[in-house]
Amino acid sequence: MHGTPEARALHAQYPAIDLHADSLMWARWVGYDLQARHEPPLPLAALGGHVDVPRLREGGVGAQFFGLVSLPIGQRRGLAAVVEEQIDLLEQAVRARPGRLVKALTAEDIEAARARGAVAALLGVEGAHALEGDLDTLARFARRGVRYLGLCHFSANEACYPAYGGGRRDGEGLTAFGRDVVRLAEDLGVIVDLAHINRAGFLDACALARRPPMVSHTGIAGAFDHWRNIDDDQLRALADRGGCAGIIFCPLYLGGNGLAPVVKHLVHIINVAGEDTPALGSDWDGFIIPTRELRDAAHLPLLTDALLRAGLSERVIAKVLRENVMRILSDNPLPTRLPVA
Repeated sequence: MHGTPEARALHAQYPAIDLHADSLMWARWVGYDLQARHEPPLPLAALGGHVDVPRLREGGVGAQFFGLVSLPIGQRRGLAAVVEEQIDLLEQAVRARPGRLVKALTAEDIEAARARGAVAALLGVEGAHALEGDLDTLARFARRGVRYLGLCHFSANEACYPAYGGGRRDGEGLTAFGRDVVRLAEDLGVIVDLAHINRAGFLDACALARRPPMVSHTGIAGAFDHWRNIDDDQLRALADRGGCAGIIFCPLYLGGNGLAPVVKHLVHIINVAGEDTPALGSDWDGFIIPTRELRDAAHLPLLTDALLRAGLSERVIAKVLRENVMRILSDNPLPTRLPVA
């Protein structure tokens, strides 16, 4: 068990919510079992093997958002099917051990999972290329429980352009289709995720937003200048819409290894955009080598200890761990009835 008794008590009271792990990608590729305990494959936990139910429970993680990854490398069709396969795999994992992992849609579902002693699993699509240019696909994903849609990944798609990657166009914002995607996502209760999108598209989406968006996994340029990180104007635009930003655990984007850079990014968000904006967005299992103390989900209380040492109050730490994401889920309510395609 990692972390001090004080940190673990905070996790017991405020079970953490992580906004992004790519574990289902590994389940699809190599049959990775979410229900079994794994050891990180290398001392630095290279690339994957960071998340499973036993270690989520050990680390005081109450809810995990799983990214649904489809890589449009040499293909533009069949991507939606890849997303559906990963949803199927999550549902299989839930059925395999009832009561340990539950599929969740709402803040109320997360609380219900907590009351049962289970980890809540939520879903987010990484990149609107998975829609294949069809808004009906977004409605289908919503019916299957997808709670956020990342508008971009590492390549341009019908909706927008990446901060880095194929088809990059820094001066171009959302396309007309992208604006339609944002509007429909909000109507469906699907949170708009602004990870990976270029600055112009990010600001377009914030200006268009009627409900709080999020950045599921990112660094902050004001803490460390890197193409992957969002700047203070983006932070303020996000906060103005009531959104949150999950800090990634990758030293490459944090500007150094260890817990101090993670804390630095979280504190910068608080200083610029307020305490209602920071969240956790590990990117575990996402082809990253996490910062050494956060090599897997079981070690998360070590970050809480670092936040306590940095002088953050228990109230603010509760927001970072959980409450900011719970609010955004509540502020993006599901419609009474989802449309039938």
